[in-house]
Amino acid sequence: MADIEQVLGDLNKDSFVSLLTNIIGESRYVQNNPPELIPEEDRVVTHVLNSLLPYSTTTGGGPLIVNHVSYFPNRGNLIVEYPGTEQGKILSFVGMHMDVVTANPSDWEFDPFSLSIDGEKLRGRGTTDCLGHVALVTELMKKLGETKLKLKSTVVAVFIASEENSSITGVGVDALVKDGLLNKLKGGPLFWIDTADKQPCIGTGGMIPWKLHFTGKLFHSGLPHKAINPLELGMEALKEIQSQFYRDFPPHEEEQVYGFATPSTMKPTQWSYPEGGINQIPAECTISGDVRLTPFYSVIDAMKKLQEYVDEINENIEKLDTRGPVSKYVLPEENLKGSLTVTFNKASSGVACDLKSRGFEVLCKATEKVVGHVKPYSITGTLPLIRELKDEGFDVQTAGYGVNLVRQIYIISLAVESLKGAFWRNKMQNAITTHRAAKET
Repeated sequence: MADIEQVLGDLNKDSFVSLLTNIIGESRYVQNNPPELIPEEDRVVTHVLNSLLPYSTTTGGGPLIVNHVSYFPNRGNLIVEYPGTEQGKILSFVGMHMDVVTANPSDWEFDPFSLSIDGEKLRGRGTTDCLGHVALVTELMKKLGETKLKLKSTVVAVFIASEENSSITGVGVDALVKDGLLNKLKGGPLFWIDTADKQPCIGTGGMIPWKLHFTGKLFHSGLPHKAINPLELGMEALKEIQSQFYRDFPPHEEEQVYGFATPSTMKPTQWSYPEGGINQIPAECTISGDVRLTPFYSVIDAMKKLQEYVDEINENIEKLDTRGPVSKYVLPEENLKGSLTVTFNKASSGVACDLKSRGFEVLCKATEKVVGHVKPYSITGTLPLIRELKDEGFDVQTAGYGVNLVRQIYIISLAVESLKGAFWRNKMQNAITTHRAAKET
C-alpha cells in the first residue's frame, strides 16, 4: 500500500487549478433553471476530455476507457474506466455533476463565472457544488492513467449532467441507469461525490415542495365582517396543518443513530397575494413551502396526509380558529365559505446509507486515517437521484469536500490545503483499501 501511495503522490495543485479555471469559466453556460437556462454540460466535458484522452484507449496513450454518452444535444455524461486486474471487483465515483445553480453577478463581490483565488481559497460558482469535484476526480483518473498502477479493482468515474434541476428528465444518471450503463457498478461501493465537510454523509432528507392556495371574499377592510380574509384563513389553517404533521411525523428513533441535525419538518417559505390597496382584504393568497422528511418516513405517505389535513379543514371550516370578534370563514347569508387547496411539485425521497456495507467501512477507515477522525453526519438537505440508486441495488455512500456552511450562499469557496490532502488520499485510500481487502479475502 505504501508503494501505491508513493506512486500516486499528492494532488498536483497547478494542474488542478488550471483545469478548474477552465471549468469554472464555463459556469455561466451550465446554469440549470429551465426553461430560461438550459445547461450545456458538454462545455465541461470538453475540458475533462482534454485532460484524460491522452491517457486513454481512444488515442492509444493509456488504459483509460472513455465513453461520452448524450441523450440531448450538448448535454453529455462521461463514463471513465480504469480497468483492474480481477474481473468483478469494482469501485466507483459518481455524482460529480457538470451543471450549477444560477448566479446573479450583481449579488456577488466578484465575478462568479470565473475562478478567482483569495489566499488559500478558490472562488466561483461551482467550486464546491460541484465543478470542483469534477476537476478533482478528473485529476484522480488522470493520475491513474499516467502511472498505470496495477489494481485488482476497476475504478470508474461517472461525470453526470442535469443534477440541479429535475424538470427535464432522461438527461443524466437516471437515463444511464435506465440504459443499464451503470449496472456493473453494483459489484462494489459507489461513492457519490457531492456533499461537503470531508466526513461521510450517511443520511439525507426527502423533499416535498407544496403550495397552499386560500380563497376568501374580497371586501373593504373597514367592513371586515363582510369579508372572508384569506390571509387569516391561511395563517390558522397552516398552523393546524403543521400541528397535525408533527403529530404524525415525530422524531424517529433512527434519526439519532444516523446523527440527523433535525427531524422531519414542514414549514412555509413563500407568501404571495394579488396586488391591492392596504385598505382592501384580498380574495385569495398562496403560501408555499416544503416538507423535509427523514428517510425513515415515506414521501408518498406524507403527501397523502397533507391532502387529508386540507380535506378535513375544508369539511370543518367553521371550526377553525379565527382572529378577533368579526373574523370568520363562513358567510351564511351569502352561502359562501372560505376554502383551501394543496398542490405538490416533484417530490424526492431521502436516503439512509447502509451502515453495515463494505463501502461504509472503507470510507470511515480512509477518513479517519487522512482527516484524523471520523464523524458521519446526516442532514435533511436533499440529494436527488441517490435514493433511486440505492433502491436499484447500488451500495451508495456519499462524501465531498469544501465547507457545507457556505455551500448554498453566494460566496462558495474551497480550501486548497483541504483539497490537497483530504480528497486525494481519502479517495485513493478507498480504492487501495478495497483492493487490499479483496486480496486478503
